[in-house]
Amino acid sequence: MSEPLHVFVYGTLRRGEANDINRLLPAPRLLGLARIRGTLYDLGPYPGVVLGGEGWVQGEVYAISAELERQLDLIEEVAPVPSGEYMRRHLDVDLAGQSLHCLVYEIAAERVQGRPPIASGDWRQRR
Repeated sequence: MSEPLHVFVYGTLRRGEANDINRLLPAPRLLGLARIRGTLYDLGPYPGVVLGGEGWVQGEVYAISAELERQLDLIEEVAPVPSGEYMRRHLDVDLAGQSLHCLVYEIAAERVQGRPPIASGDWRQRR
């Protein structure tokens, strides 16, 4: 059996949001709340994160299967033909004080030009 994959979700894939990852199959396993360094931007119906900097972006980490990872690539339009909006990144996230290597979908920087940052770094607190 292969080692589980991990994904950090920060927007509409979070629990209770429009694309809640928990509605996908095979079911992911929530590992907990986490955070990454970056700036979260409000793009209207969904957010985008630009990685790096001093700010923190809040989200959730899930253990996922390779099959579910392929579904996420379709949702984020990085496969089969990339739209250019999001890019796959792999980085360490802070999960309750522990570092865990995760897949993160980063927005292309040019897509957030003129868009407001979400000061809290939390998509759920934008309202």
